[in-house]
Amino acid sequence: MYPTPTAHVDNVDAVTLYIVIASVILLVGITAVMIYFVFKYNRKKGHQPVDIHGNIWLEITWIVIPTLLVLSMFYYGYTSYRQFRDVPDNPFVVTAIARQWQFTFEYPNGRKTDTLYVPINTPIKLKLRSVDVNHSLYIPAFRIKMDCLNGKENYMYFLPREIGSYDIACAEYCGLNHAHMYTKVVVVPDAEFTTWYGGVWRQQNEAGVTK
Repeated sequence: MYPTPTAHVDNVDAVTLYIVIASVILLVGITAVMIYFVFKYNRKKGHQPVDIHGNIWLEITWIVIPTLLVLSMFYYGYTSYRQFRDVPDNPFVVTAIARQWQFTFEYPNGRKTDTLYVPINTPIKLKLRSVDVNHSLYIPAFRIKMDCLNGKENYMYFLPREIGSYDIACAEYCGLNHAHMYTKVVVVPDAEFTTWYGGVWRQQNEAGVTK
């Protein structure tokens, strides 16, 4: 199995696969039944129609089974959603500010960049803000997306576990140049991040200074 950039990816992909498999089974089953009844009950010359009476157990079955199936999809989807909403203690906090048509990232030491740099295997909490219209910070490779709202602070959490560069896009239509509102999240080793950051950060993080 190939490694994934965050553990959240595994859960989201598993939920998606579960929903797709359930949907395909239902599609094939319903289609097969429809075709069967088309041939079994097609109109024949001289055939006299008869009343069809209800079947209480059949009606209960086709209500209970779809209900349980939908509830299971909701449960697995919700547990996956909670994974990037439940932030562990002392994450490394970065503020993401959205505006037409760019993202700016502000670090606890005052540094500002248009690219999000984060250390590997460190819980990252992004505080999301907008200074104009509504935006949405979306990292496709991490399977996470959250709105940046004017007048309200939002957040997202992720734990990067693979070094690399990943696209960030705005997923909320925000005006003329919305399609060009792209940047990157770059996951780097601790030592490289310390050099880029310009000083100690992990001790501050563990002490709760950045929370």
